[in-house]
Amino acid sequence: MSSLTEKDRPIVQLLLNAGTCPRCVLRFCCVGSQTVYRHPYKDLMKDLQEFLRNNQEKEDMVCFDVVDPPCKRIRLEDTEEGSDDVNRNGTLPQVPLVNEENTATENSAVKVCNVCLGVLQEFCEADFIKKVCQKVNSADYQFTSFVFSVSLPPQLSVRERAAWLLVKQEMGKLGLSLAKDDIVQLKEAYKWIIHPQLSEELGVPADGKVLFEVSVVFAHPETDEECHFLATACPDCFKPAKNKQSVFTRTAVIKALEKIKEEDFLKHFPCPPSSPKNLCAALEIQCNNGAVFVAGRYNKYSRNLPQTPWIIDGERKLESSVEELISEHLMAVFKADSFNFSSSGREDVDVRTLGNGRPFAIELVNPRRIHFTAEEMKGLQQTINNSSDKIKVRDLQLVTREAIGRMKEGEEEKTKTYSALIWTDKAIQKEDISFLDDIKELKLDQKTPLRVLHRRPLAVRCRIIHTMKSEYIDEHHFRLQLKTQAGTYIKEFVHGDFGRTKPNIGSLLNRTADILELDVESVDVDWPPSL
Repeated sequence: MSSLTEKDRPIVQLLLNAGTCPRCVLRFCCVGSQTVYRHPYKDLMKDLQEFLRNNQEKEDMVCFDVVDPPCKRIRLEDTEEGSDDVNRNGTLPQVPLVNEENTATENSAVKVCNVCLGVLQEFCEADFIKKVCQKVNSADYQFTSFVFSVSLPPQLSVRERAAWLLVKQEMGKLGLSLAKDDIVQLKEAYKWIIHPQLSEELGVPADGKVLFEVSVVFAHPETDEECHFLATACPDCFKPAKNKQSVFTRTAVIKALEKIKEEDFLKHFPCPPSSPKNLCAALEIQCNNGAVFVAGRYNKYSRNLPQTPWIIDGERKLESSVEELISEHLMAVFKADSFNFSSSGREDVDVRTLGNGRPFAIELVNPRRIHFTAEEMKGLQQTINNSSDKIKVRDLQLVTREAIGRMKEGEEEKTKTYSALIWTDKAIQKEDISFLDDIKELKLDQKTPLRVLHRRPLAVRCRIIHTMKSEYIDEHHFRLQLKTQAGTYIKEFVHGDFGRTKPNIGSLLNRTADILELDVESVDVDWPPSL
């Protein structure tokens, strides 16, 4: 049973007189029962005032009617046996009743707490809970549980430190101690209060492991500059970051507070912290669903279609891409904010992908809809295939983030099969190319091709042509089937890329060779599972 004892009396009296709200008082009394914090604000204030009027011995106590056991307590340390500050009967000396001007009663307005800046006051009430739930419901997300997160202004950490030093100093006079880590954290207490209310209103449970997140971002412009003295005292803690508007992040402030000496802190910040005029503001109420991943295989039948959007210097070169033809339908059905496309390798704009297709995966960011049956996924696949004759998708399915790693595992150790239409400047006969069929495990040294040098680092890569099979067409043309190590530049193997790929078809035939057409016949990656 959670309770306040006589030893808590100094903290309660001190903080209420300083303008601290009842829930923050409970936090500094290390009350770990979640249920206590959910009591109505006015009831908590009345209970604390009644507690201060209680003159019984320390064994007697005013108990809050709860069933949860406490998780934290104040550590009591007598500085010396028989301290003058403790009466012979073991009780603490009488403390004056709380100043009624600093408390909230039924007949007076609630003053803004000087520690939490109103987070544990106004923003625990039913009206705010309804406002959050209206935001969630209007966003039209599909979810069966939620996780709640809160972002607090960094100056709250400064005010909490000041309040703790105040209590610590006062308790030291009475032979008691209060460790900073024993105080119930503001975020923790807030979630204790908010979770059951949100669960009831939304009709789903709170679960810290789920992907659907409801978040609230608080700000308090009136006290924004209260952190600034820390930058002078601990400049190493505040370094500009590209993605941060201010150096005074919560992490940086906490780091500085751990570093600054107590006496230096007290020189720059009032203790107790002053009472603010205004409440915190809830700047943002946001919803976010964890990413959903869709995988499959695609065939590309066009020789005028890039895998991803082809844009150079801001100018689009071709109207569409494989990525866009697939993702536009997924985006519409999943109602996602954005997507990320990845695949097992890539083909050039003029290369077809045939056979069983190329494995791909799409990450759908912040989707509103996340639950799909196998039949619905099959229907979505058909919709994609009906929308264009340039591509076809198969084995479309939902996968996990971890499963996508299988697509990339040992990518360069996998094999790929190609079909190339080759031209030669000098006339050839069937017997001039037949020796290619006998070559096995041909090792190549491929310097980064000139055509990709603008986006790939300069390097010499060792690649292997496992097998080749030639098919004579006429004096200047033949088709070559190749099974190669993944990552081999086939076009460069044919024409040599000005000697940057050695050996090459031209050098093997002792004549100039060039590639007219290239098809990917198979990508030997056993993923995703065939449906």
